[in-house]
Amino acid sequence: MTHDDVTLSWRTPVEDRELVELTAAHGGTPEAGWWDRVRPHSLGWVAARTPDGALVGFVNVAWDGGDHAFLIDTKTHPSHQHQGLGTAVARHAVAETRAAGCEWLFVDYSADMAPFYEDACGFAPTRAGLVHLR
Repeated sequence: MTHDDVTLSWRTPVEDRELVELTAAHGGTPEAGWWDRVRPHSLGWVAARTPDGALVGFVNVAWDGGDHAFLIDTKTHPSHQHQGLGTAVARHAVAETRAAGCEWLFVDYSADMAPFYEDACGFAPTRAGLVHLR
């Protein structure tokens, strides 16, 4: 799948250092080694790359090994934000998760992200509970 000059792929190699760079560019707090620890718990992930191979978008799909999957760690490089890439990445993850046979795909988000996840990506709002552990 291609979005303008960006190619989306499912479960292609992504290096930990690339996610550290994308997380920092995105405004997050990167943690070296994070992806190496998380990847084994993933059903899959979507990587969005420019023609020169730069990682400009990402989302991870964690799962319980059965019917339930969880969309997490959605990131779009600032140079590619507000152009529909994040939506394309999330929709690609939805399609691949469906193709893998999962019944449910969950995502949690703050109120300011509701237009993205609900309107652009098609997630329905639900009630959920949360315990802050740290």
